[in-house]
Amino acid sequence: MVPSLDVVVPDATQQRQIRCMLQTALDEDGPDLTSRGIFSAQESLTATLLAKDDCRVAGLPLIPLVLELAGGGVVAEYLVEEGADVLPGTRLALLRGSAWTILAAERVILNCMCHASGIATLTRTYVAQLQGTNTTLLDTRKTLPGLRALEKYAVRVGGACNHRMDLHSMLMAKDNHIDRAGSITAAVTALRRAYDPCPPMVVECRTVADVQEAVALGVDRCLLDNMDLDTLRAALACIPPTVQSEVSGGVTLDTLAAIASLGPDFVSVGRLTHSAPVADLSLCIAPTDQ
Repeated sequence: MVPSLDVVVPDATQQRQIRCMLQTALDEDGPDLTSRGIFSAQESLTATLLAKDDCRVAGLPLIPLVLELAGGGVVAEYLVEEGADVLPGTRLALLRGSAWTILAAERVILNCMCHASGIATLTRTYVAQLQGTNTTLLDTRKTLPGLRALEKYAVRVGGACNHRMDLHSMLMAKDNHIDRAGSITAAVTALRRAYDPCPPMVVECRTVADVQEAVALGVDRCLLDNMDLDTLRAALACIPPTVQSEVSGGVTLDTLAAIASLGPDFVSVGRLTHSAPVADLSLCIAPTDQ
């Protein structure tokens, strides 16, 4: 049983964003003149969604919504669960119904699922590197415009967690803010003065001295940005259990295990969304049912 979109993405705003994205994708294609010239409005098809890669499947809950927006009259039968790890040749779903709807929806379904499954698959690989540690993998806001809700959902399917969804989810004092304020202390003071109660605050730290300053101010989390392993080790030693630690900047599969061995609470990786390869999926059409 594949859950519906409102179950896997319970946030109403994100649901609207995904629905809007799907409608935009269908609008980009417009009416399918070729299919309407070949198939009658009454003709039905059976189509099989097939994996051609070793991948983690993400995006099955989108299928009914795309089919509905494309015209309806199609029933989807799922052959695997959302988040399943599959091998090449695995059948993922069967679509039965209106030829016009299936062919109009085909590319949108594939584009979304190939992209989401690619992100989930890459995320799975990163998560595997953290087995046996207490470090949680996070994504970032380095997402494609209009696709953030889908991409961050795919990260969750891959086994990682989401960082902030938007700029109002938490306070994050980064280099531009700190440089404008004049110091970490000045930036934190300004934010605490601006908001009462003050939302959770993350402060970017570029040096061990920055970490010591942020910890003394009692911030919620220190973001250790672009530090080498020796600097990370020294920085983490300054952070008490009452303050969370997050490592970010240039983290790769080759460096992740070594970073996690130092014991940070979180590691955030932009590559999960901005550099994930697509999974290879296809939709195979069976002969027309007369």
